[in-house]
Amino acid sequence: MKMVKKCSVLMLCSAVSLSLAACGPKESSSAKSSSKGSELVVWEDKEKSMGIKDAVAAFEKEHDVKVKVVEKPYAQQIEDLRMDGPAGTGPDVLTMPGDQIGTAVTEGLLKELHVEKDVQSLYTDASIQSQMVDQKLYGLPKAVETTVLFYNKDLISEKELPQTLEEWYDYSKKTADGSKFGFLALFDQIYYAESVMSGYGGYIFGKNQDGSYNPSDIGINHEGAVKGAALIQKFYKEGLFPAGIIGEQGINVLESLFTEGKAAAIISGPWNVEAFSKAGINYGITKLPKLENGKNMSSFIGVKSYNVSAFSKNAELAQELAVFLANEKNSKTRYEQTKEVPAVKSLANDQAIMKSEAARAVTEQSRFSELTPNIPEMNEIWTPADSALQTIATGKADPKQALDQAAETAKGQIKAKHSGK
Repeated sequence: MKMVKKCSVLMLCSAVSLSLAACGPKESSSAKSSSKGSELVVWEDKEKSMGIKDAVAAFEKEHDVKVKVVEKPYAQQIEDLRMDGPAGTGPDVLTMPGDQIGTAVTEGLLKELHVEKDVQSLYTDASIQSQMVDQKLYGLPKAVETTVLFYNKDLISEKELPQTLEEWYDYSKKTADGSKFGFLALFDQIYYAESVMSGYGGYIFGKNQDGSYNPSDIGINHEGAVKGAALIQKFYKEGLFPAGIIGEQGINVLESLFTEGKAAAIISGPWNVEAFSKAGINYGITKLPKLENGKNMSSFIGVKSYNVSAFSKNAELAQELAVFLANEKNSKTRYEQTKEVPAVKSLANDQAIMKSEAARAVTEQSRFSELTPNIPEMNEIWTPADSALQTIATGKADPKQALDQAAETAKGQIKAKHSGK
């Protein structure tokens, strides 16, 4: 999820690669000896430490070291590292969203990892790419996520599901009465709205010939983005979305309407699987719908990763731990405990994982998705784009006017803050 703010086709890898993933790079006896008695600190995501409990115990035994695991909200960890790292109270290994990697590297907060290509090849192309800055690796992926469609089976069956966003619009016209709603989404935020805007040709940044992002080419006001925003505006203008889902509290209102059985379907992510299950909702999960032009709605792929702090006094050992935690065996164990979809290619077809409806939906939607840009300039897109979408949602500006202004604001901020690039 721009998970900070609030997120590739999976393939099998070779048996040799799997063996390397399970074991991790070999150490010499002298390396093990030098690590004896060391202590590492790992910042794991909130309520996710049980997913690495066994792996940590195995690493401690193998290396004769102590590993302290501290839970912190993963979107907050890089911010805490800015303070705790220089003070000597930070972690050796942390977890963070892929779209923060570029900024963290620019600020000198992360250690470059030197990991064999065989190990890198274990992960999906998109997930490993999220950890690259200037062709250098700064982390290993541990989970991937993207937005999907949740629907209430007590309100609409799988066979009745509209197949396009325009059909959901028609469905909502028939069912929305001010207290109950058909389809809902947080389209006043670019993280979600990009799913529609990019389907008509909009984009965040253009690409250079080498595949890197071109921050001088901003596409949030592309004619396709404007067309997508106009469609979004219709949902608000005609009362198909309640006013309460606009702004900071929108996510709470949207989730409450779904858990109270007042919304037939919403766009959300796998992070809500446990919450919706506990609420007793009889829900189903599937990929996002298509658009009238035949293209599937896109979404951002969010990647959670293990990264080594630039302030670690045991950087080599910390890298060994990151590789070990993210290997195939431990990634599968972590999934079993946390239900977060792993980034390891081979696990895409693992029966134990693919029997999960949420995992299947994330995997399928990933085929139509793209990485959340991880360059520092992305920080200058979120606020002006969201502000524009909120004026569009409230009818205070037409889509072209609002998005043109957002693009100009973003360009100005990029020039002011990143002119050295």
